[in-house]
Amino acid sequence: MNQVPVRSEVPAENTWKLEDLFPNQQAWDDEYAKVKQQLGEMAKYQGKLNEANAIKDCFAKEDELSIHTERLYVYANMKHHEDTTNPTYQALSDKSRRLSVEANEALSFISPEILSLSDEQLQKLVADPALAFYKRTLEEMIRQKPHVLSKSEESLLAQAGNVSQAPGTIFGMLNNADLKFPKVKNDQGEEVELTHGRYIQFLESRNREVRENAFHAMYSTYAKYKNTLASTLSANVSKNIFYSNVRHYPSVLEMSLYGDNIPKEVYTNLIDTIHESLPLLHRYMKLRKKLLKVDELHMYDLFAPLVDEYKMDITYDEARQKVKESLKPLGEDYLHILQDGFDHRWIDVYENQNKRSGAYSWGAYGTHPYVLLNHKDNLNSMFTLTHEMGHAIHSYLSDANQEYRYAQYTIFLAEVASTLNEALLMDYMLKHSTDPKAKMYLLTYYADQFRTTVFRQTMFAEFEKIIHEKAEAGESLTPESLSKIYYDLNLQYHGKDMKVDQEIEMEWARIPHFYTSFYVYKYATGFSAATSFAKQILDEGQPAVDRYLGFLKSGGSDYSINILQRAGVDMSSPEPIKQAMSVFKGLIEQMEALS
Repeated sequence: MNQVPVRSEVPAENTWKLEDLFPNQQAWDDEYAKVKQQLGEMAKYQGKLNEANAIKDCFAKEDELSIHTERLYVYANMKHHEDTTNPTYQALSDKSRRLSVEANEALSFISPEILSLSDEQLQKLVADPALAFYKRTLEEMIRQKPHVLSKSEESLLAQAGNVSQAPGTIFGMLNNADLKFPKVKNDQGEEVELTHGRYIQFLESRNREVRENAFHAMYSTYAKYKNTLASTLSANVSKNIFYSNVRHYPSVLEMSLYGDNIPKEVYTNLIDTIHESLPLLHRYMKLRKKLLKVDELHMYDLFAPLVDEYKMDITYDEARQKVKESLKPLGEDYLHILQDGFDHRWIDVYENQNKRSGAYSWGAYGTHPYVLLNHKDNLNSMFTLTHEMGHAIHSYLSDANQEYRYAQYTIFLAEVASTLNEALLMDYMLKHSTDPKAKMYLLTYYADQFRTTVFRQTMFAEFEKIIHEKAEAGESLTPESLSKIYYDLNLQYHGKDMKVDQEIEMEWARIPHFYTSFYVYKYATGFSAATSFAKQILDEGQPAVDRYLGFLKSGGSDYSINILQRAGVDMSSPEPIKQAMSVFKGLIEQMEALS
């Protein structure tokens, strides 16, 4: 089907059931009005937060307000993502965003007021039985104390919230709604419009001309907007530096890691360990060049199938079935939640016109999670399904086992559950594969997961580190400087067997994650932790499953590093990354033996 359907043409069973959040617009409006009223009521706690009972009441009200604000925000934005050009939901999304900023403003006095107490008073509160439930909150506040400003400064920063979201919002609208790509010829020789959703499909084509044309069309389009896109990314970096300066952090990187209490060494360890492992990626590039039988390996050949005449078509129904089979090692309870998600429309399945690109899992406390997909009938989409359901079930179990305040797991932990699902699916697929071509296809796919999730995300992480350090040193981030930094990293990472096409220098311009700064390294650390967990589950069985489910139920009830350590994975050492690299090496060896 060359024509992507409009939203109203998509059958209901392939859409998510947002009525579980709000049955209709009226219900949303009613809750919005209620939150507006509650916002005004928070002021009565100001100046009273110096004894246990007032603090306890205030925290309870804060949680109630936050739950409702989150629900309003999630619903409005998911409606907006169904069709990013729909003016009703553009407006609702803006309205919910403004409400979130107002809520932050209304609650912004709490931390500074409590932290204005003496150290002795604070320690008394931590020890007070009336505040036992909030002990972790108070300890965390004390840890954050050096970076919390005065009440009036915090209020001012909260008001600046709308402005600070501008770079990401502008990029999102440009990237998802305004940017139009030219038509390119598909495998059948038909002219079809290039979209975010179709781009990877074109790069997976057996026809090199199709791949090359899509690659040039994509990056020549971004190149036309390079000045605007460099300005939005540079504005985002400037925003980060502003916050890191006013909050007295040594750098943006350390500010970004501080919230999760992640030592800087975890970030630098990752980059250093991956640099040591680059010869493995170079070896894989050499193998890819040999298997493709090309004189030069180009950037647009990175997704090309390596197996002759082998295509794995997997419908959405088949994908669901295989995902379920592959997750059996996690036990009946886990499978039951998975089936619930399939049966009760947690998932928005297919692409439609102006739908947000990519995939995610999201939701609000008190309602089941939701998953957005842009499903194509291929292996990649099946892995995306299990990945996003990993996130969803992690959220489901965290919410079911933790109070709101401690349910939200950190982003550092977020990629572990999703990637573990992928590791189990790959194990299942390889074990049930008898055809050497199928095996090679799967090995390639898994090797590419390592390439894209560990090496590529680490390269992204290094790019972010470099551009922030340059900006912090007072250098300007121009389209030329961003492109040169990005191009040089591609040369370093891909090695001498790769012809690094000049156009790839514009790839930084299309990465949405650069607007959630210092996020992407977590894909690489998460993948490594998940590889370690999967090995334990498949080798040990029930004891490892119990530890892992304990991890999923922990939410944010402790620091991420501690939660992982308790479950048997130590991310403060390079070991899990080295473990992941040894698995990658094994895949390359198997592929070399089959080739």
